[in-house]
Amino acid sequence: MFIVGLTGGIATGKSLVTSILRENGVSVIDADTIARKVVEPGQSAWSKIRKEFGDGVFYSNGELNREALGNIVFQDVDKRKKLNQITHPEIYKEMLFAATKCFFSGEKFIVMDLPLLYETGAMLKYLHKVIVVDCEKECQLARLMARGQGMSESAALQRINAQMPLEEKCERANFVINNSGSEEETRQQVEGILSVLQKSRAYWRLRLLFLGVIVSILFILRALIW
Repeated sequence: MFIVGLTGGIATGKSLVTSILRENGVSVIDADTIARKVVEPGQSAWSKIRKEFGDGVFYSNGELNREALGNIVFQDVDKRKKLNQITHPEIYKEMLFAATKCFFSGEKFIVMDLPLLYETGAMLKYLHKVIVVDCEKECQLARLMARGQGMSESAALQRINAQMPLEEKCERANFVINNSGSEEETRQQVEGILSVLQKSRAYWRLRLLFLGVIVSILFILRALIW
């Protein structure tokens, strides 16, 4: 099994791309979904966030107020780094565990949706290919403001500028999806990339490598026993 990374900028439309991937039978491991899981009440990251940022970023029922926390970390680089140090190890651990389960279920390849793939660099060594979802700046800004329930333009730009520029991400990608147009145009691009990935022989190379490692371990164990 090989792993394909999916990234882009905030509000570029990765959710549409992942929905199309799933419609085509591809398993997608979503970092944002796992990020919500690791900060649920009682989790290790939840406790660390409460200690670091205080009760003001939590609702009365103990759930994390993501909007309140976002308003803090997007205005302070050091606090954003601290939050990432708390949550990212837990997120990556869960993602790799999910990927391992996909491997043993016989998946040919999976996609990991990683919004901060290039910013952190932590998962790059595990990826065979990278897809970047791009869109026009005006489109990205409008989508983010509409999603933010009254988010101001300055606040939206602050969140966009907190990430690596899309141009740089596109330059480093193996595939780029322009999501500025219609859903059908995006679908055609996604399915074109899927056609390329499905023809890849990397799956067999990695399977044989894994089999070789297992055989080597068995020979070592046999030698130790006898």
